[in-house]
Amino acid sequence: MPLLALHTSVSLSDRQRHDLLAPLSKIIAEGIGKPERYVMVTVSEKTMLMAGIEGPAAYAEIRSIGGLSGAVNRKLSERLCALLQERLGIPPDRVYLGFTSVGAENWGWNSGTFG
Repeated sequence: MPLLALHTSVSLSDRQRHDLLAPLSKIIAEGIGKPERYVMVTVSEKTMLMAGIEGPAAYAEIRSIGGLSGAVNRKLSERLCALLQERLGIPPDRVYLGFTSVGAENWGWNSGTFG
């Protein structure tokens, strides 16, 4: 049920995009405390402008039914920013992250909802 939708201005090869999926999934599963079998990760390229300039940047939307809190979000931010800097060269001050807790009745899966 956790979802990480990553948008980045960095041009990615198919290999780079694929190589980001597993570590992103693991960070989300471990950080939120949910089974990885329910984690979904998407990676897409977008045109971005941040602080009035172009350049490497990223926005990550993290949604989950439960598991998010101030402490969890700070740790996820730290780990995700470190990975994006290491793999894509995006400085942490060029990354925004949005955290959204979703009610189980508002999350669909397998022809139904979780609530």
